[in-house]
Amino acid sequence: MSINAYDKNEIKSLSKVFKILGEPNRLKILTSLGLECRPVSAIVASTGLTQTNVSFHLRALREAGLVKPEKNGAFVFYCLPDPELREIIDRFRDWHKT
Repeated sequence: MSINAYDKNEIKSLSKVFKILGEPNRLKILTSLGLECRPVSAIVASTGLTQTNVSFHLRALREAGLVKPEKNGAFVFYCLPDPELREIIDRFRDWHKT
């Protein structure tokens, strides 16, 4: 039996997610979101990042499936695709504190 519980494709996929989350501004954006979708302007206000910067990082997060876009008229709102994502981040933060 292999010591590694993950196959090569799972490792590669997880590695990409951790790489995306390793960028502090992306993690800041994710932790500012909840299940209620918010416009980019609200994300800008809560993170202190510029709109250009937020839009750039939202694209990477969206492509990785870590945020969910919802069109609302001429605007796009963003939220977490699953409440468990925020719980995972919170648990990892709590684990890291110890």
